[in-house]
Parts: sequence; C-alpha cells; structure tokens
Amino acid sequence: MNSVFMFDALREATNEEMQKDSSVFVLGEDVGHYGGSYKVTKDLHSKYGDLRVLDTPIAENSFMGMAIGAAITGLRPIVEGMNMSFLLLAFNQISNNAGMLRYTSGGNFQIPLVIRGPGGVGRQLGAEHSQRLEAYFQAIPGLKIVACSTPYNAKGLLKSAIRDNNPVIFFEHVLLYNLKDQIPSYEYFLPLDKAEIVRHGSDVTILTYSRMRHHVMQAVQELVNYGYNPEVIDLISLKPLDIKSIAQSLMKTHKLIIVEECMKTGGIAAEIIAQINDSYFDFLDAPVIRLSSQDIPTPYNGKLEEATVIYPKQIIEAVKSIV
Repeated sequence: MNSVFMFDALREATNEEMQKDSSVFVLGEDVGHYGGSYKVTKDLHSKYGDLRVLDTPIAENSFMGMAIGAAITGLRPIVEGMNMSFLLLAFNQISNNAGMLRYTSGGNFQIPLVIRGPGGVGRQLGAEHSQRLEAYFQAIPGLKIVACSTPYNAKGLLKSAIRDNNPVIFFEHVLLYNLKDQIPSYEYFLPLDKAEIVRHGSDVTILTYSRMRHHVMQAVQELVNYGYNPEVIDLISLKPLDIKSIAQSLMKTHKLIIVEECMKTGGIAAEIIAQINDSYFDFLDAPVIRLSSQDIPTPYNGKLEEATVIYPKQIIEAVKSIV
C-alpha cells in the first residue's frame, strides 16, 4: 500500500494508462509545461511530449470538438477542464456530439472520451468557479457521470473511465486534491456504475457523493456516540444511478436522507427521489429528507459561502429528526 494525495492518484492512473496505450492522450489548458492547475498532469509532458500532453488555447468549445473528433478516429482523449465551470462553453459539443454520435451514427462511432477536472464549492473562489455541474449534465443522454471522493476510488475509477468506450464526465472536488489515503501498489479498476457502501447500518440510509461523503462521515462519528446506526452510501455513479443498491439499503432502514453539494432544484437528489417514488415508495416509513445547497450563485464572502452548503451539524439534526 502507498499513501498518496488524490491529485497523485489521478496522475498515477493517467500515467499508467498512457504508458500501456499509445492512443491515450491529455489535452487542456496548462496541462503540459505547467503540469495542470492542480498538478494532476505534473511531469507527464516531459515524459510523453507535446502531442500526447497537449496545451490548448483558452477555447473550450474548440478543443472539446477536437477531442471528440480524435475519439471517433480511435484515440482516447482525456480532456482536463481547468475548472469544470469553464466546460459550459463546450456544452454544445458535449451534448450534441459526445452524447449523441454513437446513437446517431447507428453505432458506427464510439466516443472513448474522459472529461475531468475540479468542481464544487471551494474556499472563496467566487460564483463562476464554485459551480456544481452534475445536474447540468445529468439530463444529457449518452453520457456516464462519475464523482470520485477518495484517492483510492479516484485512481480505480479514472483507469476504468479511460478504458470505457463511452464519454465519461469525471467530477473531482477542488477541496479533495490534498486528501491523503492508502492505495494498493498493484493495478486495480473500479466499476463506473456501482455505489459504495461506506458504512453498514440499520437506522437510516444516508446517500451522498464527492466532498459531502466526508461531511457525512464526520456527522456519523458523532451520531454513533448518541446511539444511532446510520448506513452510508457513496453514490459514485451519478449516471446511471445504482438504484438497486439504494433500494436494498431502503429495504433494511426504511428511511432516507440525501446529502449533496448540488443545488436543490433539479439536483441529483431530486432525480433519486423521483426514481424511488416510481419504484420503491412502499419501502419508505417517512418522507425523504433532502439536504442540498441553496439555489443561489455561491457567494464570495466566506461566511455567506458556508451558509449555502451542508455541514455535519445539519446532517446530525436530520438524522435525529427522522429516526
């Protein structure tokens, strides 16, 4: 086992796949000589050169279109968004091309494309750099969406995403890059469509993902002292949702809290609640509690920013109210 930061785990995954497969390449702003804004591509340029670690102009729609064209011809591009918010400038390419072309070509084209980078509410990065885009992309047919939360799952998921023949949007959280954890020294892969049961319990199911996994686990440490026994599931796959794992947990606990950093309106939690109402409503003994961010642009002011997102105290109160 090696103890590594999340940015190093992502870098290891990229390096291993580039080493094994010459069709894998990285492109984006400052990914080459600079090594990426969060050092995920550090030193890869000196190892693989200009054509495999490609610094692009500040032109997201252009280099996304180029990456999709490269994927159609058989290459495996990894696009780094310096901040995921900037990829809204490439939304047309992602939805009308990456998501659709395998379908509209009658299966003649595959799009083995990974779109990855930092998102989420950081520490006073301002509204335009604090966006949570998972709900924006959730509605696009043809995409897979993954949110990593630990160095271990970051590496295993990214390796699987690079080898997948479909476009994968790979969300990293800006505040988790310096998270340190043990990861195996051997090669491993994690499935892109499975949730992870982080903690087994019997009182209530808490669903979460990305940075909120760590807020939930902080809350759980305190809840256990009060005698509560929550089950915690890290969704990991945001599209498709692993609804079967959620349902199996609900059969046991009959109560559900969803903790997300996404906005409440049209968020990931909203979709989960809709699917549960469609198929698993009878398992519920209480209304689902949804803890989501405020429906406002994230304030720059530190105190106001803190007030827009969910913290352990709110999770503790929610568990006490539902159990």
